[in-house]
Amino acid sequence: MKEVKAFVRPGKVDKIVPALKEAGFKNISLTPGEGTGNQMDSPDAAPSLSFYITDSHIVKLELVCKDELAEKAIHIISEFGSTNRPGDGIIYVSNVERVCRVKDCERI
Repeated sequence: MKEVKAFVRPGKVDKIVPALKEAGFKNISLTPGEGTGNQMDSPDAAPSLSFYITDSHIVKLELVCKDELAEKAIHIISEFGSTNRPGDGIIYVSNVERVCRVKDCERI
C-alpha cells in the first residue's frame, strides 16, 4: 500500500477532495497548517500571526491506497490543485508496511 501526502493551497481543497471521492478515494484526512516555500511572492502569501517564519497557509491532505491507485491520486491532486504558479504545493508518496484497525489490530 501507499500513503499519498500532499501540501496544497487551501483554496484548492474544495476541488481536489470531491474529485478524489468521485474516483473512489473515500478516506481522506485534511489538516490546516502554515509553511514556507515558493509561495512567498504570491498574492496569497501573508505573514503568520502564529509563527514569525511562515508565510503561507497550506492544507495537508493524506490518504492511503493500493499501490496501483497511487498514480491516479497523484494525477487528481495535481490536476485539481494546480494554479500553474510557484507554491502550488508538493506531493509525497511513501510505502505503508501495515494497516490495521484500532479496535482489534486486525489487518486491513
